[in-house]
Amino acid sequence: MRAEVRQVADATYLVHGSNTNWVILTDGDTATLVDTGYPGDRELVLDSLEQVGSSAKAVAAVLLTHAHNDHLGSAEYLHSAHGTPVYAHEAEVPHARREFLQQVTLGDVLKNAWRPGVLPWAVHTIRSGGMEQHPVAAAEAFPAGGGPLDLPGRPVPVHTPGHTSGHCVFHLPDSGIVISGDALVSGHPTSRIKGPQLLPGMFHHERARAVASLDVIEALDADTLLPGHGSVHTGPIREATQRARELAF
Repeated sequence: MRAEVRQVADATYLVHGSNTNWVILTDGDTATLVDTGYPGDRELVLDSLEQVGSSAKAVAAVLLTHAHNDHLGSAEYLHSAHGTPVYAHEAEVPHARREFLQQVTLGDVLKNAWRPGVLPWAVHTIRSGGMEQHPVAAAEAFPAGGGPLDLPGRPVPVHTPGHTSGHCVFHLPDSGIVISGDALVSGHPTSRIKGPQLLPGMFHHERARAVASLDVIEALDADTLLPGHGSVHTGPIREATQRARELAF
């Protein structure tokens, strides 16, 4: 099985794994990997890097939008096997290290099992290693100073708490792109809605803060959304956030 890789701009690729996405930013054969899918997506991650002319050993850094198992999956593997640094917002670092866990519980899933798509999603999650824990003991906070990171793609971390306390999106100002993780998605197996939206409430650590973070995303200069779940969305980011906000109430 090959990863589904879509080039969305120069040196910028959205990859669809199994029910989750990651993004590759390249500079020659060097790459920045934003999120890493489920633990069971490892071969897809490695394949996607090869498809864009890179490799696991050429990844300059892994950036985490947040430390849920479907985004953290291969981060520790890349660090252990290749010494790849793994960066997250300072509030997300202890989450990546599994000093605590802000993730939907089995009880939450069971309470929502009657909703369309929840049980198939849960079965897929288990099969993909989503119940496993792969803490990144060496996770680090983004380098101090703010602004663009000195990595391929020069992404700018923007704190968007709510889904988790340290959730970040990454802005690519030169190409008008927002890598939105789970702060703003365009689809999910447990949602019957297509297009910009928040994930269903059970997935957010603090739903009110997730809604408030839409204001932060709305202020970014962008017209392309690369979400953690769903397909690429094009159009003014303001319209995308407004739609998500309307659907949230």
